[in-house]
Amino acid sequence: MYIPEAFRIDDLRALRALVRAYPLGTLITAGGGGMQASPLPFQLDPAAGPQGALRAHMARANPQLDALRAGEECLVLFHGPQGYVSPSWYPSKRQHHKVVPTWNYAVVQVRGRAAVNENATGLRDLLAELTAEHEARRGPRWSPDEAPPEFLARMAQAIAGIEIAIDTIEGKFKLSQNRDAADRDAVISALESGDDPHRNLELAEWIREFGA
Repeated sequence: MYIPEAFRIDDLRALRALVRAYPLGTLITAGGGGMQASPLPFQLDPAAGPQGALRAHMARANPQLDALRAGEECLVLFHGPQGYVSPSWYPSKRQHHKVVPTWNYAVVQVRGRAAVNENATGLRDLLAELTAEHEARRGPRWSPDEAPPEFLARMAQAIAGIEIAIDTIEGKFKLSQNRDAADRDAVISALESGDDPHRNLELAEWIREFGA
């Protein structure tokens, strides 16, 4: 991933926070079976190994599993907030008109190799952990114990667990860092405006935190 220095984020806590906030990652492999991609919800375990690990599950019928079983390197992309930025928002437009539209976004890229888990006990534990992490945000919480055991066993037969040992993790947060403070503040104001069709409160907050 091309990352200009102005947009590079090295803060590991910020990178991990994006993964946790936007856990649907795109798993990409490019081995003997050609390029393949699968959108999967991931769980990040920062304590697993030197760089941490990503865990998920996918359908056993998914041909991408063959690439993972073969130990091919994989790439996972996580996309955070994103949105259009109009040049008409910049105060500098009124000074010289040397402005163009752009798109702001925050992404994290993870590289590593996956281990495939098709053990019934391991799958049950993985699914329980994934469920608990997301159900923790709401109440009352659903638990796998509420479903009939034979139903869960049948569902588990159709999936495989994966754990990607992270080799590298990189972040590109393109959040108006290349604009001056006046332009950046104007972008935040426009994104927070209820009158603009490109209103985007989440993106505005990320620019406020990381755009300086």
